[in-house]
Amino acid sequence: MEQAANLVQRAANSNAVINTLLAGAFAVLSLRSVQQQRFIEALEAEKDSLVKANKGLKKTIWDWKQQLFSEAEANPRYAVVPLSTLKVIYGEATPAAPVISGGADNGDGKSPASKIMI
Repeated sequence: MEQAANLVQRAANSNAVINTLLAGAFAVLSLRSVQQQRFIEALEAEKDSLVKANKGLKKTIWDWKQQLFSEAEANPRYAVVPLSTLKVIYGEATPAAPVISGGADNGDGKSPASKIMI
């Protein structure tokens, strides 16, 4: 037992052992750094790909919007969605306030029932 403790004491005082442990730690940290750098590069490549895809989707959506507007203006009677509705959907016009039709107030404090049309 005393010999083992003596051996550990000499190893702790030996520069060669300390240098070997430090070199091993440096190698492990370097390997981890290389792996992280490769992962970062892969993420950056994926980001570039996603940015290009997003730009393509935005252009496609813009083209569809312009096509809907042009079709609604060209043939208002046969348009899938009326131009006024398209403008409200895309925020280019404010929606008209709903008109509540009905008689005078009953005085009972209840609002008139809403009519649902299908």
